[in-house]
Amino acid sequence: MITVTILTKNCQDTLEATIASLQKFPEVLIFDSGSTDSTLQIASQFPNVKIIYGVFTGFGPAHNAASSHAAHDWILSVDSDEILTQELVEEIFRLDLKADQVYQIDRKNYFNGKWVRWCGGWHPDPVVRLYNRQTTRFTDDSVHEKVIVGNLQIVLLASSLLHTPYRCMEDFLTKMQMYSSLFAKQNKGKKHSSMGKAILHGWFAFIKSYLLKKGFLGGREGFIISIYNAHTAFYKYLKLMEVNKK
Repeated sequence: MITVTILTKNCQDTLEATIASLQKFPEVLIFDSGSTDSTLQIASQFPNVKIIYGVFTGFGPAHNAASSHAAHDWILSVDSDEILTQELVEEIFRLDLKADQVYQIDRKNYFNGKWVRWCGGWHPDPVVRLYNRQTTRFTDDSVHEKVIVGNLQIVLLASSLLHTPYRCMEDFLTKMQMYSSLFAKQNKGKKHSSMGKAILHGWFAFIKSYLLKKGFLGGREGFIISIYNAHTAFYKYLKLMEVNKK
């Protein structure tokens, strides 16, 4: 048996489609950290959903807190803006799950209705999301958290997970603010930063995304994403410089 875990906070625009793709799973556990929109009302409409309330202290700790409330040891971690294809659901239920294995899914990222096959971090985007909580867990990183693989065997699934991380320009700005702040908090006193380092990281992020990862082939979407990657890298290190001085 598998428990699906989802971290939520004010995700009313995407959550319904996410949970609708999970109706075959016996338990979908929502770990909510203070939604003030209709997120919880949407979640409560589904009979297989259980809602847990908690404090957000970073993505890694939140994932681990969510899994601790699960009824089953097998955990499928899904974001509130992701949708499982029918093929992926069927493939997961056909698996002969083994505790010394973790299962990796090919995530397809969409922006403006287009599958983005360019840009740094957007494609390819394999993610380990199905694991046994008795043998592993998420890292404690506040951002860019991942399931700890260690000596476990990675099994690659054939079907895809559909992801729409940004639906409008406001989403880019909101997430840039959140991710850059979490990065600075996570690396305070651990990494050096300066204005020059922030500029270099910003420029390199753009060159990597737009040129090396061929974001230019994505037209307008590829350019917007590459600029976003550059701004996020710049402000990450600018904020780190600020918190280190404090």
